[in-house]
Amino acid sequence: MNDAVNALALDCRRLFLRNHTVDVRIGAHDFEKLGPQRIVFNVELFVPYSESTPMQDELSEVVDYDFIREVIAKRVAKGHIVLQETLCDDLMRELIAHPQVLAVRLSTCKPDVYPDCEAVGVEIFKIKSAP
Repeated sequence: MNDAVNALALDCRRLFLRNHTVDVRIGAHDFEKLGPQRIVFNVELFVPYSESTPMQDELSEVVDYDFIREVIAKRVAKGHIVLQETLCDDLMRELIAHPQVLAVRLSTCKPDVYPDCEAVGVEIFKIKSAP
């Protein structure tokens, strides 16, 4: 995967949202269904320079960071999610569908599940298929 990321880094601008924390109703276990849990999101969007180099210094010329936050908020608002894998897959579909986005790296983690580790989570990476 590092080779793919390195190749993208040569031709893309990488936008990121780091450690975005949201309370999410998520989990398969009964105790997890009692209320929301903190989920930490890390998202990287790879956008080709040709799709993200502003000529007029206007927000409309680039992918707005609010797009990432809105995708997360809309999915979380739909209700309880059993698996982090499902959450990641749902978010990936929305993020990669953006016309300017070539690839996405996304992770979610639960920092409060086990007392003996920092977090448990899932990470996915996808490069958009050619049309």
